[in-house]
Amino acid sequence: MTASFDIPVDRWMEELVNWCLDNLTALFDVISLLVGAMVNNFERALLSVPVWLMISVVIVAALWRVSWRFAVFSLLSLGLILGMDMWTETISTLALILAATLISLVLGLPLGILAAKSDLAEKIIRPILDLMQTLPPFVYLIPAAMFFGLGKVPGTMATIIFAMPPSVRLTNLGIRSVDVELVEAGIAFGCTPRQLLFRVQLPMAMPSIMAGVNQTIMLALSMVVIAAMIGAGGLGNEVLAGIQRLDIGRGFEGGFAVVILAIILDRLSQSFGRQEPQQTWLRRWWNTLLHSTRYEQDNP
Repeated sequence: MTASFDIPVDRWMEELVNWCLDNLTALFDVISLLVGAMVNNFERALLSVPVWLMISVVIVAALWRVSWRFAVFSLLSLGLILGMDMWTETISTLALILAATLISLVLGLPLGILAAKSDLAEKIIRPILDLMQTLPPFVYLIPAAMFFGLGKVPGTMATIIFAMPPSVRLTNLGIRSVDVELVEAGIAFGCTPRQLLFRVQLPMAMPSIMAGVNQTIMLALSMVVIAAMIGAGGLGNEVLAGIQRLDIGRGFEGGFAVVILAIILDRLSQSFGRQEPQQTWLRRWWNTLLHSTRYEQDNP
């Protein structure tokens, strides 16, 4: 059925994009330079670390923050990535995720605080976040490629747009969920608005904020394959090449590496969202050693 009237949304969007290309090219060049430098520096820094040292750091973090079982899983799964010859691609993907997550948090946390402090700001920000989360991810690739060309920068920018909403939403929710009595107590003790935010509201909202960080990381990972369509590289390239060439083995190897990276990042980031740290074997041993050292110092 054809409507009797026409709403030229496609033409409006084309005109908007063309206007941006004509008038904001310098801004896009600066953004491309900064984001590209961040991703490349992350990748160079991570690749410069010896493989054995990187794996050791992950295992110690797993022992300290999660459990010995997860440390064993991390060792075996990272060994699988090495065995599949996917280490360089995994590091490239990790660098993109770290850069996209960092930028998403730098932009998202202040917006979440603003939304928590102002009902008007929340009413303006909420529909924008709804649009960012519900618009099909492939749609982001079109303006990203037009504004920033092909490569890691447009892939990172598309990932930022897709992954940022949880950090804004959960920061807003966490601050708004702080007990009113705690806020009133802070005000009664003479806290300024800044002190109230940083000493009362943000610490109490930290589990919610860390849940937002975790979701941002997971959403960034989910964009890996899609971003590879515009040259983001990494593990997404392997999966995309497997699809294009009907190479089942290559596609599954890239997919397994993405899953392993997702599980490790998910469990480690979740551990920082707990109000009470999990008493792992390594943490208990360290606390026992620390207490015994203090006892010997106090009782020579």
